[in-house]
Amino acid sequence: MKYKRVLLKLSGEALMGNQGYGIDTEVLTNYAQEIKQVVDKGVEVAIVIGGGNIYRGIEAAANGIDRVQGDYMGMLATLINSMALQSALENVGVDTRLMSGIKVEQVCEPYIRRRAIRHLEKNRTIIFGAGTGNPYFTTDTAASLRAIEIEAEVVLKGTRVDGVYTADPEKDPTATRYAKIAVDEVYEKGLNIMDMTAFTLCKENKLPIIVFDMNKKGNFSKVLEGQDVGTLVTM
Repeated sequence: MKYKRVLLKLSGEALMGNQGYGIDTEVLTNYAQEIKQVVDKGVEVAIVIGGGNIYRGIEAAANGIDRVQGDYMGMLATLINSMALQSALENVGVDTRLMSGIKVEQVCEPYIRRRAIRHLEKNRTIIFGAGTGNPYFTTDTAASLRAIEIEAEVVLKGTRVDGVYTADPEKDPTATRYAKIAVDEVYEKGLNIMDMTAFTLCKENKLPIIVFDMNKKGNFSKVLEGQDVGTLVTM
């Protein structure tokens, strides 16, 4: 495998499948199987998952809920998704630890960097819940931060699209996929990959990002093998 330690960022919306809300157990099971394939090959995997299928703090703020309160509610939504993914992973035999940026002692460990690295060294898959534990920061930022902290080699952003395109492929049929793109070009063209805070963290720490379609069977393994899947954003 090309990479030994990676951070996988999943969107909460992806867990909805074809539903309009909540968690589709079929999608959850498929993700667990994909992750198990690479874990069985010796790759150390850490995961950050969003909460947009359950709750979005920014949208709540627009509807009159205090922004900080809404962000904490969003963090709890990510924990619900993280617990569901942990259960799915353990059902397929993947030893998993859930670590949270806020204390919820009955269901998960608090995030401690050294402990997280030790879990990875013991071939335990980690799920980081509750974002960074701070309001005003997205789960994209949490993914970049945790990846840097645990010394991951790459951030893998699993989405519904198979990479970064010249335009929105769902709106523009002439859009073409980049196999590789430099970070400065992403800035210049205003391509929407991650929020600016997350992206800047990766740039400053020279941490590459690969955007790929997590819903296509076998793609996760192919990315880790170094195959031409998705788009590599070089720093």
